[in-house]
Amino acid sequence: MIERHSNYRERAFSLVQARGIVRARDFKAAGIPLVYLKRLTDAGDLVRLGRGLYQDPERSGENIAHDLAEAARLVPHGVISLVSALRQHGLTTQLPHAVWMTIPHKARTPNPTGLRLEIVRATGEALTAGIEHIQIEGVEVPIYGVAKTVADCFKHRRHVGEDVAIEALRDALRQRKTSPSELMKFAAIDRVRGQMDPLIKAMQ
Repeated sequence: MIERHSNYRERAFSLVQARGIVRARDFKAAGIPLVYLKRLTDAGDLVRLGRGLYQDPERSGENIAHDLAEAARLVPHGVISLVSALRQHGLTTQLPHAVWMTIPHKARTPNPTGLRLEIVRATGEALTAGIEHIQIEGVEVPIYGVAKTVADCFKHRRHVGEDVAIEALRDALRQRKTSPSELMKFAAIDRVRGQMDPLIKAMQ
């Protein structure tokens, strides 16, 4: 039994090292029972990026930063947002399965080869407010700041999950990465004051 588990582990490692990000069905096609994926994830041998997506833990941080730079190159009118921005700001333990970007409402949906994107759309101040720039691999990457990112998570809570939005708000306040007044400024822009105001008051 131990030998069989070791064999599955080796095969799983070979797949993630060869492909970077691997789907559950690809493990299954390689003869690796899906029950072993949970064991490997629990042991820290695999990182679960999202439903049915897995990655080598040693490559996860490197790939996430590279993907942000690549997304900025390929989608110059987009802004890194939501879960990808939370990750960059240290406000979530979740590893995004794709790069989350906000683009203008009427812009064509980008479909770059080899890069997974999750796209949301915005107009006016909801698109342009709160943008910062960071340097990754020599690329200037536009990304929403902490307060705008948290407000966006409440605005798009159906996409990212309300639990993710609340966790981000709590961590942003606890780590003093933003202030209640700054959060409420962007909550007004995103029209989510009603959702955020009582939570902010309860967390102070």
